[in-house]
Amino acid sequence: MKQYVNPAKAEWWNLIRRPELDTLDLSAIVGNVFQDVKINGDSANRKYTQQFDRVEIDTFKVSQSEFDAANLSVSEELKSAIDVAISTITTFHASQLEKSTKIETVPGVECWRVSRGIEKVGIYIPGGSAPLFSTVLMLGIPAKLAGCKEIVLCSPPTTNETIHPAILYAAQQVGITQCFKVGGVQAIASLTFGTESIPQVNKIFGPGNQYVTAAKQLATTFGVAIDMPAGPSELLVIADESAVPAFVAADLLSQAEHGADSQVILVSDSQRTVEAVLVELENQVAVLPRQEIARKALENSNAIVLDSIDSCIDFSNAYAPEHLILAIQSAENKVASVLNAGSIFLGNYSCESAGDYASGTNHTLPTNGYARNYSGVSVDSFVKKITVQNVSEKGVQAIGPAIEVMAEAEQLMAHKNAVTVRLNSLNS
Repeated sequence: MKQYVNPAKAEWWNLIRRPELDTLDLSAIVGNVFQDVKINGDSANRKYTQQFDRVEIDTFKVSQSEFDAANLSVSEELKSAIDVAISTITTFHASQLEKSTKIETVPGVECWRVSRGIEKVGIYIPGGSAPLFSTVLMLGIPAKLAGCKEIVLCSPPTTNETIHPAILYAAQQVGITQCFKVGGVQAIASLTFGTESIPQVNKIFGPGNQYVTAAKQLATTFGVAIDMPAGPSELLVIADESAVPAFVAADLLSQAEHGADSQVILVSDSQRTVEAVLVELENQVAVLPRQEIARKALENSNAIVLDSIDSCIDFSNAYAPEHLILAIQSAENKVASVLNAGSIFLGNYSCESAGDYASGTNHTLPTNGYARNYSGVSVDSFVKKITVQNVSEKGVQAIGPAIEVMAEAEQLMAHKNAVTVRLNSLNS
């Protein structure tokens, strides 16, 4: 990690920049795949699955026998752990369900909102060296709670021509309606347009590499919504002298191991704390199975000493991290000062991994500074809010004259007349 001591605020801009991705122009590649899938459907998917995943697929839909095999191959220990996570995630997200409340804005005029689950949603789950079955829980559970009728999962196939068994097991446990063995840009294109086997959806969720991210953004131009713009994982830790250096180092590495393009930031009011954490980082990274990835991420990461915890929080607000750990005294008292963060973790024992798996909060969070204007995934991400109004005779008499004046001022006389005919009928 690069170290900085009391950098001037004018220098913060350079310190909050994320690692730059390969400047490869993705638009042409993604656009070509989208056009191919739109025209050729499953035939195009077979071609790209063989080209990119080195797997030949005849039938994309996961069969019941594949689900049964996955159920047998997942250990009882992992099943129990998944059950714990399902319980906590369900408990937290169920609390987000909104009860409809009627509001009388004036006598005779009632207004309220109702929630409706998005009918068809798509969930993209990366495979590869780190099959993110936990993301199945984070997306499938709120989708089910929201009342989505179709929850379609796409994930790249393994060399065994199926999806990783833990992903399939998690999908069954949370009520995913259909699973398909397709990944990458072609999966996002399939969910956008629909193919012979894969249904079109209304909104696409889930993480992915820069190709998947570019594909999701392209999907929005075809009328399909997405959860949020996404990028590499990131973590910022604010630590004072009450922080445990071994804990802080472990948290930084938990994000660094995601990918070489991940970034972790340590900010502290104590040079001694920073030095102790850096020693722990070297000790711990040396024994990680993914140490090569973690070391590359650390090359893009910074350790910064500032003059106070308040300055550290100001820096964090400028950075707008996906994950923020406050490893400081009286951490909860500082939550009100945090303006921009995807998810906050308080104190020495709230490790970021808790949010990734089983505390109950959602781990699908805004990255790359989007925490300034996006929230993480919740039940609300899977619903639409529809407003309802009920205007009685008394109500139209109360607000009708104001509507007439406003409509006439905008020269929309038919709007005015829609009120006038009703008022005249009541006065006749």
